[in-house]
Amino acid sequence: MSDEILINVTPQETRVAVIQQGVVHELHVERVSSRGLVGNIYLGKVSRVLPGMQSAFIDVGLDRAAFLHVADIWGLRQNGEPEKPIEKLLHEGQSLLVQVIKDPIGTKGARLSTQVSIAGRLLVYLPQESHIGISQRIEDEQERELLRGKLQQLLPPGEQGGFIIRTMAESATDRELLADIEYLKKLWSGIRVDSTTAAAPALLYQDLNLSLRVLRDFVSDETLRVLVDSRETFTRMRGFAETYISPVTGKIEHYMGERPLFDLYGVEDEIEKALARRVDLKSGGYLIIDQTEALTTVDVNTGGFVGGRSFDDTIYKTNLEAAHVIARQLRLRNLGGIIIIDFIDMDNEEHRNAVLTEFRKALARDRTRMTVNGFTALGLVEMTRKRTRESLAHVLCEPCPTCQGRGEVRTAQTVCYEILREIVREARQYDAREFRILASQQVIDLFLDEESQSLAQLGDFIGKPISLQVETIYTQEQYDVVLM
Repeated sequence: MSDEILINVTPQETRVAVIQQGVVHELHVERVSSRGLVGNIYLGKVSRVLPGMQSAFIDVGLDRAAFLHVADIWGLRQNGEPEKPIEKLLHEGQSLLVQVIKDPIGTKGARLSTQVSIAGRLLVYLPQESHIGISQRIEDEQERELLRGKLQQLLPPGEQGGFIIRTMAESATDRELLADIEYLKKLWSGIRVDSTTAAAPALLYQDLNLSLRVLRDFVSDETLRVLVDSRETFTRMRGFAETYISPVTGKIEHYMGERPLFDLYGVEDEIEKALARRVDLKSGGYLIIDQTEALTTVDVNTGGFVGGRSFDDTIYKTNLEAAHVIARQLRLRNLGGIIIIDFIDMDNEEHRNAVLTEFRKALARDRTRMTVNGFTALGLVEMTRKRTRESLAHVLCEPCPTCQGRGEVRTAQTVCYEILREIVREARQYDAREFRILASQQVIDLFLDEESQSLAQLGDFIGKPISLQVETIYTQEQYDVVLM
């Protein structure tokens, strides 16, 4: 399946869209003010050890202390369990070489590991290891052994450090592999030197920016072209490609059209849809996608689709279409963690198996690690998708200041009754001459119309006049009771 990669660059941010068969399947946003941290290597300082959690907070120079669990301390495990408790391994003030394996998400700081890995175009270098691993996406066992043998022959005897062979290496020449090895070892050598001279906390290595990571991680034989709308970024990408990945150089093109690149390919519209709660299916059905702190839920509904030969057939076809759309939405929105999918109930076992098979097939092109379980007794599909960075919604949006992220606001009538109760409380505590209500237009209108009698009754009850004042900047839930 061929794809195109679009790169939109402004001084403030870089946006990348991966297009497959004319449809947007992935969106990535990197802002200059908040670049992702995954892959960065720091010389950190232990600021606090927590024996009860078997974890430690590490100061790496960020706004929030980063988090290191004992399970992520390299070389200190036996039979899958830590050799020693964390309080025997670390102490406050200790300097430590660490790498970010998960970006800060919400209120949580970055997650760290002391096992370093440095990604190249074809290989991932593991300087503390000694084995050669193969990407799980290379499934053919014979091909895996051939690649392992090929790399072993290229490495000098007694070579220190291990490697993971990436999917891109399947068609690589010996010369390209050697160039990648040399590049990675040179990087690691520089990091080691800097770690001996820097004062903690210090950044020793920062991963490539988004536009260059696209060349390293996204471009494959199936990529037709990479369109970039910035001449400066185009020149930088061409230079990087000529140095490290020459076969890709010819695929990089500078877009100079008058119409904005993302408008031309309909990406802006897809971004709008990816932020919506409801996703319409072509058949007339629809999905409802809800993100919570703990998990994401996807609910499949038939909506207006009644096109099957029978009700079971209608449900089956809706679920099949939903399987493909859900797989695309997970990538597009970068949803991670625990994901619960509520397909429409199917009594037919064959239909359930076919939907699950189709769903797994649709997920196969996703680069992110996932696990998918079968249908539960309640007819739900449980899955996990590795979360290393914020979802698209969390990058582009913030909780609504009116509803505080609930998705609902109290009705004007509810607010009216809250105000009436507040006036009773205030009247019992203070001997005011008058009470003035400051509220939104909707609430004041209700007091002047349907609730005017309630307001008059309260005025008689407390024996004090009550006046009204519209505050245009107030949301429907906001109000103040002023004592005059």
